[in-house]
Formats: sequence, C-alpha cells, structure tokens
Amino acid sequence: MSVAWLDWSNPVAIWWVFLLLVSAVNIAALLRLRARYRSSRGDRPAAKPATIWLEPLFLLCAVYVLGCAFRSVLPRADVQRIALFDTWLSSVMVGRSVATVAELCFAAQWAIVLYALGKVANSDTAKNIAKAIVPTIVLAEICSWYAVITTNFFGNVLENSLWTITFLFIGIALSRLVPRFRGPAQFAIAAAAAGIAAYVVFMATIDVPMYFGRWQADLATGKDYLGLIAGLHDVATRWIVTHDIAPWRDEIAWMSLYFSTAVWGSLALAGFGLVKHLLPRYRVRALLSRATRRPVAVRVRSS
Repeated sequence: MSVAWLDWSNPVAIWWVFLLLVSAVNIAALLRLRARYRSSRGDRPAAKPATIWLEPLFLLCAVYVLGCAFRSVLPRADVQRIALFDTWLSSVMVGRSVATVAELCFAAQWAIVLYALGKVANSDTAKNIAKAIVPTIVLAEICSWYAVITTNFFGNVLENSLWTITFLFIGIALSRLVPRFRGPAQFAIAAAAAGIAAYVVFMATIDVPMYFGRWQADLATGKDYLGLIAGLHDVATRWIVTHDIAPWRDEIAWMSLYFSTAVWGSLALAGFGLVKHLLPRYRVRALLSRATRRPVAVRVRSS
C-alpha cells in the first residue's frame, strides 16, 4: 500500500489527518462518557445495578462514534465508488452497511431524547415527532441504498431531503419546548434548536442542491444506471483509489462536518442519560389561574 500521497502538499492528505485527529478526540470523549456513567451509579445508589452497556443512549452513541471513526479512517464516496485505500474494507458494501447501522442508532438517540423531553413537558407535539423519527430515517436509508446500488443520485436527493425534513420537525419541537423549561435545561434545548437550524440551512442550501445538480448532470448525459444484481455486485467488488483533490472536493465539506459536529451531537445526546433524572426540576410549572369571583345579586327594597 503506497503512502507517497501522504504529503503536506496534498490537500487530501491534510484532510485525512484531520479526520483521524477528530476521530481520536471523539473516541476519547466516548471513553470519558463511559467513565461518567460508571461513576454516576455510585452517585445514585437507588439506580438500577445495570452495567454501562445496558444504557440505551450510551450504547447507541458508541455504535455511532465507532462507525464514524471507521468511515474517517477509510473515507469513500459511495456512488462514485472512490476511496483512499485499496482494501476490501473500502468497498461500498462494507462502508454503507456500517453507515446504515450508525445512522439508525443516531436517529434512535434523537427519538429517545425528544420523547423524554416531551413526556416531562407534557408536549404531544414532541412525543409524536419523536415517534416518527426512526421510521423516516429508515426510509432515508432505503433511498441511500437505492442511490448506491444504481449509482442514481436521485436516491441521495431523497435521502438527504428526508434527513432535512426530519430535523426541521425536531427543531420545531425543540423550539416549542424551550419556554417549558428553565435554567440549564432551557439553555441546552435552545442551543440544540439553534444547531439544528444551522444544519437544516446547510442541507437545504448546499447538500441537497449538490446531489440534485449531480442527478441533473447525469440525466443530461444520458447516464445508464445499474440494475439490482449488477449494482450489488458492483458495490461489493469495485472501488477506485484516488488521492487527487478534484474528485474529493465536494465531499470534504459534508464529511468533515458529519464526522465532527454530528458525532459531538451524538455524544451530547448520550450525556442526556446522565442528567435526565434531573429534568423535572427545571420544568416550568403552569400557574394556576385565579378563580374569578362571580357578582352576587343584591335585592334593594324600595321604601
């Protein structure tokens, strides 16, 4: 395996080193979070004696963090079939499978946290949106696999549109929850809503239009798409190793954000499991409305 491309004059090499460093930091944060979960059991003697691995939010986060670390070490662009390293682990079949499991875990984290917030705040809107998150992302993953197998970017347009719509509704739910909490909880919910707003803007103005433009360009050139059998064989056996910046240029922005800020979001969601028992104390209680006094009729006798 040649490493001649690992040179500071190569932008792809610099980007890959950045991904490695971010992944190392993310794994260190995951281990730190694991330690906090262990110590929290000592802080709460009444808590169930379950091991750290039975905490759903942490387990889901671990899968997502490690999945993103794997994809950072071996980056690839699925439809284009490009990769940095010539190994079967760089095949789209392996990489897309890892990504699918990781992304479903990330979606499940959001569903759990949003439902818990909605339950404490007695918000049917938040709870209903939470229930729709995982089914919607399952549909997005199906669209992603359609794009990967057929090499048709229209599948990516649908996939990323579904992600955008999902987080748009999550942002709406969080915005409605902000006034129902106070203190640190209110600040955290507001910060999450602001982050999601930035994500939705990025997806709507950069990511989805990028895939839409690729789809339109392929239509203009009359590209032939792969069928199911040929496509499955292709994703399992073909990858093109390239270290040139040109084919990677459009992938660098979203991958860098995905493997950094998205993972940090997953870690924050896992941290919610450490403080969720404190949530009710930050719930804003509705003031009881005063009972209105009804006027009492007084009969006046005429003299």
